[in-house]
Amino acid sequence: MRRSTLIPLIVACALFMENMDSTVLTTSLPAIAADMGENPLALKLALTSYLVSLAVFIPISGWVADRWGSRTVFASAIVVFIAGSVLCAVSGNLAVFVAARFVQGIGGAMMVPVGRLVLMRAVPKHEYVAALNFLTIPALLGPTIGPALGGAITQYFHWRWIFVVNVPIGILGLYLVYRFIPEITEATVPPFDWRGFVLSGIGLSALMLGLSALGGHLLPAAVTAACIGGGALVLLAYVVHARRAQHPLLDFRLLAIPTFFHGAAVGFLFRIGMFATPFLLPLLLQLGFGLDPLHSGLITCATAIGAMFMKTLTIAILKRWGFRRVLSVNGLLAAASIAVFAAFGTSTPYWVIVLVLLLSGCLRSLQFTALQAVSFADATPATMSQATSFASMAQRLAQSLGIAVGAYALELSSLAQGHQSIVAADFPPAFLAVAVIAALSVPFHRRLPRTAGTQVSGHVPE
Repeated sequence: MRRSTLIPLIVACALFMENMDSTVLTTSLPAIAADMGENPLALKLALTSYLVSLAVFIPISGWVADRWGSRTVFASAIVVFIAGSVLCAVSGNLAVFVAARFVQGIGGAMMVPVGRLVLMRAVPKHEYVAALNFLTIPALLGPTIGPALGGAITQYFHWRWIFVVNVPIGILGLYLVYRFIPEITEATVPPFDWRGFVLSGIGLSALMLGLSALGGHLLPAAVTAACIGGGALVLLAYVVHARRAQHPLLDFRLLAIPTFFHGAAVGFLFRIGMFATPFLLPLLLQLGFGLDPLHSGLITCATAIGAMFMKTLTIAILKRWGFRRVLSVNGLLAAASIAVFAAFGTSTPYWVIVLVLLLSGCLRSLQFTALQAVSFADATPATMSQATSFASMAQRLAQSLGIAVGAYALELSSLAQGHQSIVAADFPPAFLAVAVIAALSVPFHRRLPRTAGTQVSGHVPE
């Protein structure tokens, strides 16, 4: 098997485990809470502790990979994630469960950016798109089939099996990593930015904690506002520090690269809308239409099917039209597909919903692959580790913000219509809001040069 196929599949094995675990858990929170004798709302701490762990450790992943080798760090991250999964499976109270999720977050924080770094360093630039086709499947597949899988495991087995199934997947991933992935280290590694680590860790963890609590009643409103405001101020202090530091932990000078700016910063807007839909859609199907978690997840699987189908066409599309046109036109179409969700009602036939989700899956799959490919089109070997850490951090922030915006828009819509509980009529404004946010990226993409990323896409401008 070619390296551009084999290595992405190996990395995707670990990323699928991480993505699946995060989404499967949400369906099983009520059962876990009942088993531990806790209020289901208290189990939100398990989700939040994972996000905080990601916020603290993702920024250092690039430096750690340069210092000890990308293969070693990637394999170690899998081991830590498996250990956290085992601790989750055997935990008997909330405190142990939350701590175990934090350990999982350490592994996940290293797996995602370092896995992408392994791929970028091992595959030639002209094969980036083909490699990313395989890598982006778990990112799309996990949030889509996760609710259905979580519902099935919880309903027919036990919630602890959600974490046990990670063990054989992780062991297989470890074997494949040491069997096929080369060890790559940097000859010279700059000093570790301790001040930047403290500032970014405090700022990002506070901001993610605030965003995850926004609209979800996890924390009092004053505490939520303090987390968001305080986290933003600390991150501002980090920006000041990064401009003065010679080797900052997260280097904002990367945004001066046009292709990286469009993939990470402009793509941030698009991802907010996309990451809100896996949160809103299952709620619509369950709370609005009365479906159980299993059938709701089976319907949303159509998005993953569309995404995988588009992988067969992505290379040809980017080669024919290039990054600028694809990101501009497809970004608008993908945002429009989210807006169509607002038309779903209790009388909408399920086959219509499935067809719309298939199309939406195709569009967002193409956009995600294009955004990831263009992000690293002009990255050099010296900046690759920094670029992967930065891009991963931006994606995690977009995920937290997307869920927060979707939840808040849904809550405001319900309050405005005077509903005591969430009903189907509350969802259209929320879908329209996140669709508009996703569409805001399109005008920026139109400013991308015609020749951007041609070495990766193979496109020859007319």
